[in-house]
Amino acid sequence: MASYVLAIDQGTTGTTVLVLDRRLSPRARVNQEFRQIFPKPGWVEHDLEDIWGSTVSTVQRALREAGIRGSDVAAVGITNQRETTALWERRSSRPVAHAIVWQDRRTTDACAQLRSAGHEPLVRERTGLVLDPYFSATKLRWLLDNTKGARQKAEAGALAFGTIDSFLVWRLTGGAAHVTDVSNASRTLLMDLRERRWDRELLDLFGVPPNVLPEIRASSEVYGTTRGVKVLPDGIPVAGMAGDQQAALFGQACFRPGEAKCTYGTGAFLLQNVGPEPVMSSRGLLTTVAWTVGGETAYALEGSSFIAGAAVQWLRDGLGLIARAPDVEALAKQVKSTGELVFVPALAGLGAPHWRPEARGLIAGIDRGTTAAHLARATLEGIAFLIHDLAEAMRAEAGKPFPVFKVDGGASQNDLLMQFQADLLEVPVERPRMIETTALGAAFLAGLAVGFWKDREEIRRAWQVGKRFEPKMKPVEREQHVAKWRKAVQGA
Repeated sequence: MASYVLAIDQGTTGTTVLVLDRRLSPRARVNQEFRQIFPKPGWVEHDLEDIWGSTVSTVQRALREAGIRGSDVAAVGITNQRETTALWERRSSRPVAHAIVWQDRRTTDACAQLRSAGHEPLVRERTGLVLDPYFSATKLRWLLDNTKGARQKAEAGALAFGTIDSFLVWRLTGGAAHVTDVSNASRTLLMDLRERRWDRELLDLFGVPPNVLPEIRASSEVYGTTRGVKVLPDGIPVAGMAGDQQAALFGQACFRPGEAKCTYGTGAFLLQNVGPEPVMSSRGLLTTVAWTVGGETAYALEGSSFIAGAAVQWLRDGLGLIARAPDVEALAKQVKSTGELVFVPALAGLGAPHWRPEARGLIAGIDRGTTAAHLARATLEGIAFLIHDLAEAMRAEAGKPFPVFKVDGGASQNDLLMQFQADLLEVPVERPRMIETTALGAAFLAGLAVGFWKDREEIRRAWQVGKRFEPKMKPVEREQHVAKWRKAVQGA
C-alpha cells in the first residue's frame, strides 16, 4: 500500500509541497517562489503557467528529497490562496488572461456601485461576506468584460472559471475534473452559504454565466486521478481541497465547535469552528464554510488583523532596530514591561472588529526612559492586543468560549508574544509541533478520503502540541493592560 500523502500548498508568493507519513512525520518540505505581476497601482496578477510550473517543480523536488517514487503516494491534497480568480480554455487548458490575485483592488469602484444600489444586505445575508474587491465575483466579471471574446466564449461553455484549487485539479487530472470545494466556493460571493450551491440571483447580480462555474464538492473526496502529469504516475487520487485558512483550521485538528486557531503571518487570520449552522456576524466578522467531510458541514467565523509580523518587519526595515525578525524577542526581553508605552500597530488601518481604514499607527506613553527594548516589547504586545479584540468579538458572536487557542505561522514561534496572548485571552495557547498546518490540513483531507487515516479521531490522537502557554497574569494586571490599550486605540 502507498505509504505517503502529498500536500500542495499553493500560496500567494510561492508553492510548498509537503510529503507526510501516517504518523504525521514530514518526509520532505519544498518551497518555490514565483513571479508577482503589478501592471498598475493596486493591481496584482499571477501567471497561471508560473503557478503550474512551480507546482510541478516542487512536487518533483519533494519526491526526490523524501527518497520516494510517485507510486508511493496514496493521495494528493490541495490548499490554496483564496479568492484569486482564474479563467482558462476548456479545450486547450490554457489561461485566457493572468489570474487576478485576492490582493487586487481594481474592482473597488464596481463594489461601491453595488453598495450604492443597495445590494450589500442581500450579499451579506446570502454569502456571509461583504461587498469588497477581495472576493472573486467582481474579479471574474472584470475578466469576462475586459478580455477579448471572453464573455461570449464563457456563455458558450468554452471557458472554465475557478479559484486556484480548481485550476490545479484541472491540470492534475488532465482536464477531467472541473471542481471546487465548499470552503473555496464560499469565498466567491456566488454561493448560497446555507444551501452550499451556486445562487442564480447572485450570478445575475455579478453577470456570471453558469456555464463557466466548477462543480461544488466536499472538502474530502476523490475528485479524479492524476493524468498526464510528468512528475507523477497516472492514477493517484486527487482527494482533498480547502482554502488556506480553512485548511489550517483542519490541520490544527479544530474539529469541535468552539475550537479556534490563529495564523500569525504578515497579518493574522483567526477562525473559530462554530458547528453545523452558520453564525452571522454583527461585529464585522465574516461567516464562511470551514469544510464538508463525511457528509457533515462545519462553518466558521473569521476575522483578520492586517498587521502581525509586518509590525516586526517595520522595526527591522523601517527603524533598523533589529537585523532579523526573530531578534525582536531577545530585544523585548531586555525589559520586564513596557511601562506606560503602548503601540497600536495600525500600519494599514484597523481591520475587524474596529473597521477603521483611516486609522494609523500610534505610539503613546513615551518618556525619557523609553528604549528600543520597550518599543520592541510594545510591538509584540500590540499584535496580541489586536488578536485579543478579534477574539472577544468572536466569542461574543459565537456564544462559545475557546477551550484552547491554537496558533501557527511564523510569528507564533515567538514565545514572549504567545505568553502575552495567553495572558490576554485567559485561555491556554497551544503551538503545534508541526507549524506547517495549512499543508497539514490538505494532507488530512486527502488522507481521510482514501482511508489513509481512519477518521478524525485518529488524526486528533496523532496531532501533537509543541508547546503550551498557560495564562499567568493576575486579573487586575490584565484589566490595567486592556484599559491602557483601549484608550490608545481610540486615538489611532
